[in-house]
Amino acid sequence: MNLDFGQGFYLTNIKEQAVAWANNISRNRRLPAVLNRYILDRAAIISNAKCKIFHTYDEEWLEFIVANRTGMYTANEYDYVEGGVANERVVDTIHLYIAGLMDLKSTLKELSKHQPNNQMCLLNQSITDKYLVYDGTEEL
Repeated sequence: MNLDFGQGFYLTNIKEQAVAWANNISRNRRLPAVLNRYILDRAAIISNAKCKIFHTYDEEWLEFIVANRTGMYTANEYDYVEGGVANERVVDTIHLYIAGLMDLKSTLKELSKHQPNNQMCLLNQSITDKYLVYDGTEEL
């Protein structure tokens, strides 16, 4: 599966977003919705790992997302990537861009209308083992 930041362990620091993800997976798999909580030592990761942090939906973010979603980006250049989610609010725009139906300028203009949610992706198992601690589960 080609995901926004590649194959990794995805988290968010926005509880509402995590709940929405859990509910979506629950509906699709017909299972009870649960929310796993973790403590992430983000500061240590940023100090000690190869990181890429996207602060906005910009050209660099778009190209990175497109490369990952189309399977064109296969190198694990980073241990940790953080930035906006290509969710239902913006994914149609990205698909139009990938299909060549929107140019870069129009795509970035459309994306600028949206405030990014946040996702964090751990792409290196040793970083995950060292800086991520399970903190419990709650049923939704």
